Amino acid sequence: MGHHLVARLARDGHDMTVLTRYREAHRDLLVLPTLRLVEADVHDPLALRTHFTGCDTVINLVGILNERGHDGSGFAAVHTRLAESVVSAARVTGVRRLLHMSALKADPSGPSHYLRSKGEAERAVREGCAGAVDWTIFRPSVIFGPGDSFFNRFAGLLKTFPVLPLARPNARFAPVYVGDVAEAFARALATTAAEGVTYELCGPFVYSLREIVELTAGHMGVKRAVVRLPTSIARLQARIMDFLPGKPFSTDNFRSLSVHSICNASAPGLKELGIRPAGVESVLDRYLGAPADDTAFPADSARARSRLPRTS
Repeated sequence: MGHHLVARLARDGHDMTVLTRYREAHRDLLVLPTLRLVEADVHDPLALRTHFTGCDTVINLVGILNERGHDGSGFAAVHTRLAESVVSAARVTGVRRLLHMSALKADPSGPSHYLRSKGEAERAVREGCAGAVDWTIFRPSVIFGPGDSFFNRFAGLLKTFPVLPLARPNARFAPVYVGDVAEAFARALATTAAEGVTYELCGPFVYSLREIVELTAGHMGVKRAVVRLPTSIARLQARIMDFLPGKPFSTDNFRSLSVHSICNASAPGLKELGIRPAGVESVLDRYLGAPADDTAFPADSARARSRLPRTS
């Protein structure tokens, strides 16, 4: 997300300071003439105040999909406490705008540590910025595009396994293109109408998790069996994967899937920012390849997806 966003903001001529844990890993960003890349510990309040000084706007994109432990403390540190530190540093240094990346269905009472910590971070932004910093919050569904950790993760699994056991295959998503999310940030930054607004960002179609896996397989040109796991077995699978390197799936992911990641039709979104969202199938072949044949996803299936509601 960060790479796409800074490239988009550079087009508008913004001077940017990008804070990162590992400067050498992102040297490709230095081709942008208005960007300064700084290695810093964003969890250090002094570092935040130092680098926020003189800035008009702060954009917080920091987030994780899984934590090292299992008790939610990792999510709380990265999502909630960091948001609190960002808000505090912004107030002290006179930052005028804060754009904050959240997640669709973020809720302090949500079913997973991920969604709860994201919801608590939103509350920290709204309450902490009051009267001092103008905020805008973005709540995307799953973000897709070259290098994403969603379709590419399934692509890796489909390359490895002839049969893919799937937890919560009926969980629904409205995947949103990374370029559209970057555009949403850029347009919100350019207008005062976005101040104090929470935008829900969704693509034009809703897919079940099973359809997403089948779509990925079709674009890869492979045929794989997708097997629905009973809830009890899926929960056990998640507990086992909690201890695998990289956590390809976790108990917290399993809990997050109990909530459909689709937008509320009445919430402000891409339409209010004048953005027509790109569909998954118009972008996916750029990094996974085109479907092997026209029968991979029949027209009836596509029409069915287009009729799925985008509300919760």
